[in-house]
Amino acid sequence: MRKFFVVLGFELKNYLKDKTFLIITLLISVFGGLALFLPSFFDLSDVLPVPAHEGKQQISEEQEKEKEEEVSIKYYISDDEKLIPKELWVEFYEEGTYQFVTKDKVEQAVKKHESDEAIGFVVNSLTDVDYYVMNKGMMDMDTVTMQGLLATVYQMDFCEQNHIDYATFTQVLEPPIKINENILGKDTESNFWYCYAFEILIFMMIVMYGQMIAVAVTSEKSNRSIEVLVTSTTPVSLLFGKVIAGAIAAVIQVGAIFLCVFGSYAINRDAWGGLLDMILHVPASVMITFCFFGLGGFLFYAFLYGAMGALVSKTEDISKSVSGIMMVIMVVYFISLAQLSNVDGILIKVLSFLPFSSYSAMFARIAMGSVSIIEVIVSGVILVASIVGAGWVGAFIYRRGTLRYGNPIKLKNIWKE
Repeated sequence: MRKFFVVLGFELKNYLKDKTFLIITLLISVFGGLALFLPSFFDLSDVLPVPAHEGKQQISEEQEKEKEEEVSIKYYISDDEKLIPKELWVEFYEEGTYQFVTKDKVEQAVKKHESDEAIGFVVNSLTDVDYYVMNKGMMDMDTVTMQGLLATVYQMDFCEQNHIDYATFTQVLEPPIKINENILGKDTESNFWYCYAFEILIFMMIVMYGQMIAVAVTSEKSNRSIEVLVTSTTPVSLLFGKVIAGAIAAVIQVGAIFLCVFGSYAINRDAWGGLLDMILHVPASVMITFCFFGLGGFLFYAFLYGAMGALVSKTEDISKSVSGIMMVIMVVYFISLAQLSNVDGILIKVLSFLPFSSYSAMFARIAMGSVSIIEVIVSGVILVASIVGAGWVGAFIYRRGTLRYGNPIKLKNIWKE
């Protein structure tokens, strides 16, 4: 046990003394924390849902006037037959952003490329409109807005022709229904984004630190320092020391960033008006689940990364050695993200009990779905047992591969021994 702690202390010091490790941790923590204090020092009322400060003065008439002057013409509207009442345009498009012109004017604007985005509409009839746009973006809603406007006019004409009161018609068509939500379980819509972010985070932790552990194991073989190490300690102590040190370093780095970012947001949450709640306002139960299953999944794969690093003698061969593990991690990652919208489905339920995917699938089920305490306990026990098993298998491979040089060792030859 003493040898294990010696290796653990040595490896952990290497992580904590690494300048890149310290700089990245410091920069993300400091800048992430400071960014969340912005509403407390600057007026961000234009982007926040509530005023950034209590007692903030209302926008003056001069500021309002300046804002109105900034509005520029965005659409040329050609409605020669006056099919759409002018008062309806104001309800669907911001006043001052459109100008009524002839069809020829719209065609001239198209030829001159006067706008980089929307150019305008030519209303041929209530069911036929030409839309001209230079570069249509992914979030372009102009055609949807126009469809709503035309549908309104079409309904008004229908009511007029059939002597129906339009106000009564709209009340029947769109009755004022009040729905009082009483969420007794999880609000999947609200929990989706922080669950999504945590899935990405644990994936990055496993890949980044797992690769570092594999490189640390292989580099000792490439420079022959392993020959000295195995005479003063045991391969098991070496592997477990490296893996646990990597886990502690990951916890320190991620913990420091979490403390600064989540702490800063908790202090300034009112100033932000809850705008970032979907990512940074995480229930304690979800955070605890993430820590347990995330750390468990990290240890499970870290032992396997260490074992794969012992199979090769050159650092350039690591990518080939760990490719199988990387493939499994990628498949689990993409399936977990795809199943976030169906956390009670049979696929993610099965994955939540498998050790190579429970760190991701069970966390998603707890954060967004319905899961019994028995299922959580069973999944947790399986994961812990699998970590021990992965550590034993990793130590076995590490012990067999430490003093072997030359070509990469094949797993089937290790098992034959």
